[in-house]
Parts: sequence; C-alpha cells; structure tokens
Amino acid sequence: MKLLTFEDALRQSEHHSRRHLLLGNGFSIACRPNIFIYKRLFEQADFSTLSPHVRLVFESLQTNDFERVIKLLRDFAMIAEVYGIESAIAQMLRNDSDRLKELLVSTIAKTHPERPSDITESEYVACKKFLSNFDDTYTVNYDLLLYWTHMHDGERMVHDDGFRTSDGDIETGTESAYVVWEPGTSHEQNIWFLHGALHVFDSGTEIQKYTWTRTGVRLIEQTRDALRRDLFPVFVAEGTSSEKLERIRHCDYLAKALRSFQSIQQCLFIHGHSLAENDEHILKLIEQGKITDLYIGLHGDPASPGNQKIVRRSNLMKSNRRSKRELNITYYDSDSALVWGHTVAASG
Repeated sequence: MKLLTFEDALRQSEHHSRRHLLLGNGFSIACRPNIFIYKRLFEQADFSTLSPHVRLVFESLQTNDFERVIKLLRDFAMIAEVYGIESAIAQMLRNDSDRLKELLVSTIAKTHPERPSDITESEYVACKKFLSNFDDTYTVNYDLLLYWTHMHDGERMVHDDGFRTSDGDIETGTESAYVVWEPGTSHEQNIWFLHGALHVFDSGTEIQKYTWTRTGVRLIEQTRDALRRDLFPVFVAEGTSSEKLERIRHCDYLAKALRSFQSIQQCLFIHGHSLAENDEHILKLIEQGKITDLYIGLHGDPASPGNQKIVRRSNLMKSNRRSKRELNITYYDSDSALVWGHTVAASG
C-alpha cells in the first residue's frame, strides 16, 4: 500500500470547506514515547502499597474504574458506622479510599509531564502548525498536551473549548482558579475532549476546568487537591466501548461532545488512533454519519499487523455505510505530519 504524505492529503482535501480532526493516543506518544504508553492507568498502578482488599474489590466488581471504587469504599465506611460494625473496619475502608486516591494521583503523575514548560518551544510551534490545518479538533486523549498547546504563549490559535468565567465570578468581580462549561455556551466550541481530560472536574453542580494560567499549580498537586474535596477528573480511561458509552451518557459535557462529533460532515482526519474495539462507540458514528472523505494516518510499515487491523476496520466502516453518502478512505503517513517536529520510532 502506498501512503500519501500528510501534505499531499491536505492538498487532496482542499475542496472541503471544513476539515475535522480526531486525535488518538499516538498524538501524545509522538511527543513523549517514554511517558505516554497504551497501558491503562489500572495496569500501571502499583497496588503493593495498599491493603490486598483493594485489588480484590476491583476484581469482585469487575471494574477498572478508580472513581467508582474510591466512592464505594468511602460510602461503605459511613454505612458500617451506621450499622455499628466494628469501627476498625470503617477506618480501614476510609484509609483504603484515601490511599487509592493517592495511588490515582501518583499513577497519573508518572504518566504525564508535570508542567507546560516540559514541552519545548519548537514542539509547541510544530504542533500548532499541524493543528492549524483543522477547523474542529476532537480527541480521545485525556492528557493536557492539546490544552497546553492551545494555551502556549506566542501566536495564539483560534480555539474555543466552551469554558467561560462563572456567573459568580462575573457578579463578584473575582477570579476563581477555574472556569466552567455550560451546554448553552458551547455554540462556537471547536475543541472537544470526547473522553474528558485531567484538568476538567465534576463538582456535582457544574463542570469546572482548572487553568494553569490562573493557578500555576502542577498537575499532580491540582489533582490531589481536587480529590481531597471529592472532585474527580472527568475522564473515561478504562473499560469496553459500552462501558465508556454508559459513562459518557451520564455526563452533560461528554454527551454533548459525542453529539457534536456525530454531527460533523465532509472531511475527517484520524491521527494516532488504532481504531480499537474499545472505541466502537466513536467508530460507529463515522459509519452512520455524514463524513464523505476519511483520511487515516498510519504509523510505520503499512503491512504491519496493527496497521492491517486499522485497514480492515476502516473498510468495514465503508461497507457498513447505509446512507447515500459514500465513504471515501485515504491513508497517509502519520510520521510525515511531524506533529511535534520530530518522528517516533515505529513499533511492530
């Protein structure tokens, strides 16, 4: 299979009035291969510092969802006290809940750069050049690289992630450490985190985004402080496609993001995404949607097992299309995009 270069793919798609972009984990891996890896948070977490009961709770519930287990341990501790169960048991449950929070923070910290300055100026410049080719950006990554790039000093990009200063801050003239998202303020939004992000938190009554420019607080400290206040990052990092979809439908922000993706038309570039089964909820929207020209980036040898799996799934999108709009698929060399100004070694 002969691949187009990224520039050739852009030229071929010039007749479209809008280009959309879907980013996968390869976008982040290309920046820092030694940090951003495909393993899930649960697989990277070191449970040896916790009581053995914690791992058994995950197994008994058949879940990898940290937030769910943390909340259950905390709730069970309160219930144990109400029922007069031995206080030592309740305390053990609370301790395990707190330690699991810290494990989540430390696992995130070791799989993510600490601050925006850890990314070089030349990397930001290259990434901005890449992103400037697209009108709308959707990402399944929950890391901060996309956010940091858009907020980086220098030439500002036209972007809108839908977050605004809260009404409370406007009324009082104050500036909180966060801005908020509301469905009614997202009309011009062109950046969507389909699976949430580490800097977006659910307070129960609103979706908050903590901003580096307002706080200067490192990611690890920001997350640790939020968890102390029982605020959890809004991100869907674990589970099957159906489990992810269930989580998405119970969050206004994530549900609106998915609806936005479902509505896009004309031209979509998929970069750094393996079209894996755990993202079927997204792939099926492409099958059933109004995209007419799909450009898919392949990393390394097109004949590799991973790339052939991508080709098979993309061909299935084409054959499963039920609308009158035919789906045209073109493949390009993702390395030629030089998203961060450098390439990453190909893997088998």
